[in-house]
Amino acid sequence: MSNTQPAPVASEHVELKARKVSFDWEGTPLHWVPGDPFTTHTINVLHLLLPAGERWFVHVYKQALPHITDDRLREDVIGFIGQEAIHSQAHDDVLPHLRKQGLDPTPYTAQIDWFFEKLLGDRTLPPGRPRRWWLRERVALIAAIEHYTAFLGDWVLNAEALDRVGADPTMLDLLRWHGAEEVEHRAVAFDLFMHLDGGYRRRARTWALAFSTLVFLWQRGIRFFMENDPSLLDPKASFADFVRKGRQGLLPSTPAMLRSVPRYLSRSYHPTQEGDTAQAMAYLAASPGANGGR
Repeated sequence: MSNTQPAPVASEHVELKARKVSFDWEGTPLHWVPGDPFTTHTINVLHLLLPAGERWFVHVYKQALPHITDDRLREDVIGFIGQEAIHSQAHDDVLPHLRKQGLDPTPYTAQIDWFFEKLLGDRTLPPGRPRRWWLRERVALIAAIEHYTAFLGDWVLNAEALDRVGADPTMLDLLRWHGAEEVEHRAVAFDLFMHLDGGYRRRARTWALAFSTLVFLWQRGIRFFMENDPSLLDPKASFADFVRKGRQGLLPSTPAMLRSVPRYLSRSYHPTQEGDTAQAMAYLAASPGANGGR
């Protein structure tokens, strides 16, 4: 079957660069969405998943570089690697602040480290086809994950409800800086997958694995935070809470997340159909954290 998809939108292409960022967490409260520990901790799961996950992205992509024959794609991948390394460090820097506030994430992050470093890490495989298969499988997984990081990036750039309820501006800046860069480089992972493989069955299979794994890890992360939050006497979390907060605009809406599934699985999919590069670049130009903490 054909693996064709529309060509990328040329005007959406930008030169990717890693930006030096600085965030001061001293004034950020434990519940940085005021009076709303569920929304706070649902988004806080990013700080648990992303450091290990994005280190894994970088590791896999460094292995993929020698197989790239398109010069512009190679430059995009190098820029992507730089940005992902900074993302990992920026979210990792939040964890000591959480520990100071009595919420130690180490038991959960140890499991996430094992997941990416061992389960999805390098394997002792014979050279040739087996090693190429494992590299392509992981590149396809990253493409599927990046569909959702771009979805979340576009969401947080437009999540005005968080501003209305008085969410901590430093945390919002971290999330929107990261989200803007996810929108900025949203096509790289998919383009690399298409360059190295492009098989539709692999795209669909790895999407199913990525989606189910993200849902599983995210709900466990929410429960971990809620159950270990020292300020909560009745730490309840449910899917109904997630749906309700989505309707309020404080979290991504469940219908919007479900609608993103057939878009990625469409044979005509390309990431430039998602998000708004101009909006992302405008935020990056104004972000305090991405401009020396001004």
